[in-house]
Amino acid sequence: MSPNPTAEDEAFESLLDHLSAALDFESSYYNESYLDRRISARMRRRDVDTYDDYLDLVRSDPEEPTALLDSLSINVTSFYRNPEAWEPIREALRDVTARSGRTTVWSAPCSDGREPYSLAMLALDDDEISTRRLDIVGTDINEDVLERARKGVYRTTKTRDVAAELDPLDDAERYVDRDGDAFAVRDAVKELVTFEQHDLIADDPKRDVNLALCRNLLIYINTESKRAVVDTVLSSLRAGGYLVIGMTETLPRESREAVETVDKRRRVYRRV
Repeated sequence: MSPNPTAEDEAFESLLDHLSAALDFESSYYNESYLDRRISARMRRRDVDTYDDYLDLVRSDPEEPTALLDSLSINVTSFYRNPEAWEPIREALRDVTARSGRTTVWSAPCSDGREPYSLAMLALDDDEISTRRLDIVGTDINEDVLERARKGVYRTTKTRDVAAELDPLDDAERYVDRDGDAFAVRDAVKELVTFEQHDLIADDPKRDVNLALCRNLLIYINTESKRAVVDTVLSSLRAGGYLVIGMTETLPRESREAVETVDKRRRVYRRV
């Protein structure tokens, strides 16, 4: 907020306070510009002009809080998002599964499941990746999106071509059943993946993770929260475990001593 807040600034803060107090949404984690964009989009959709009026709507319409929280969740995803990043991910999977013992791969946040399913299909599609002891865990803070992930059904729309998303696979029909515009992930893929609710900032780290994908989250959150997220993920990794972040993201300066760079351009690191 500016040093001399306007009435509109104060109304926006009141709306954020309501989200935190009544809807258990930790708005303090996120960049205000990101929150403003998402909230303004809901306001336009509901034909509301001011934050005060929109707060009244959130309080009075029982369906609007759910719609707003879904909008605020960072759930933009696709199968094989940023395709060029997946070759070093493939190499990391080959490396960690070649070692003895069980291999844990963590996708966080996993949104509607497409990233962990992409990992599973990539593993099944590559003869050099062992799936015998492979566990892929997808976590997200949003339980509703996790339910969609567990169902594993995705539809082509005017703005999203699911068949095109699956192009990196040699034979996508081995892993999904297609019925018109609907694509259902097959059981052989689902068997490699579990989904859990997890807050990357507030919850404890995972244990013994070999490869963690935390892509395209850090760009939305503030500096303090970014450090907390990266600390959680790095604390979850085994020595020699890999971390992949989004190709437009950077690690906090304080976290860089804990890793060595594997692929600078595609943001792949190894825990030292």
